[in-house]
Amino acid sequence: MDWKTFQSLLSGVNKYSTAFGRIWLSIVFVFRVMVYVVAAERVWGDEQKDFDCNTKQPGCANVCYDYFFPISHIRLWALQLIFVTCPSFMVVMHVAYRDERERKYRMKHGEESKLYKNTGKKHGGLWWTYVLSLFVKTAIEVAFLYILHFIYDSFDMPRLVKCEVSPCPNQVDCYIGHPTEKKVFTYFMVGASALCIVLNICEIIYLISKRVARCANKIKRRHRHSPPSQDSYGGDSRNTFPMEVSKLEVPKERPPSFMSSYRPPFKHPADKLSREMMASAPNLSSDTLEK
Repeated sequence: MDWKTFQSLLSGVNKYSTAFGRIWLSIVFVFRVMVYVVAAERVWGDEQKDFDCNTKQPGCANVCYDYFFPISHIRLWALQLIFVTCPSFMVVMHVAYRDERERKYRMKHGEESKLYKNTGKKHGGLWWTYVLSLFVKTAIEVAFLYILHFIYDSFDMPRLVKCEVSPCPNQVDCYIGHPTEKKVFTYFMVGASALCIVLNICEIIYLISKRVARCANKIKRRHRHSPPSQDSYGGDSRNTFPMEVSKLEVPKERPPSFMSSYRPPFKHPADKLSREMMASAPNLSSDTLEK
């Protein structure tokens, strides 16, 4: 595998990454790719030749090796590195798509016109592509760690394994070459993979929190610069003043007049009748009238 070509392809991702993304890329190349190329391949080498069994039965050693090592560590890590770094190419391809759209837009509307302020800036669809690539990378890392844990029983590398698989005549003892060295490299690669998962999660949290803070600031600026409308007062049940008090039309009260305040005294009908009788018979006294 040509790792130099692989590195040159991923070097373009570094331009569009955050600080967490740059640290992740450094860990991938320094602590995983370099260790894989320089040391791990030599430690494993042709590991099937170092797998010795105490029997001369033809095919027994091959069957036992396939039973305990269905996939080699070194090949599994190679697949993991390829699959983990592939989502980063989504960002590069999205930026290339933006550059092509920008070029066509300038050809149509002139060189001074711009469709994007910066094609590599993480806004709009590019932000979603970048976050999606982080989720995919994290899922791939977790999946490969689970596969390694499931196949090799908690990343262990025993010195001796006992095999009873056919065509072995009986229980056969098989010895693994360089078990301690292989265990150290296994734990190192697992730790580097776990560190990459933590960096991916931190970058996801950073991007989402930054996006939420930017949206909150936009909403605050919008409310700060927009004047309050009269509908906002009328729609709130707590506001009991639908408009300014100075603009309210208060009906003017008329001053009380003398005629409206004066009321004549109440006259009983019996008094009127007695006055009429006295007028017709002046000799009668009031006592006689009352009787």
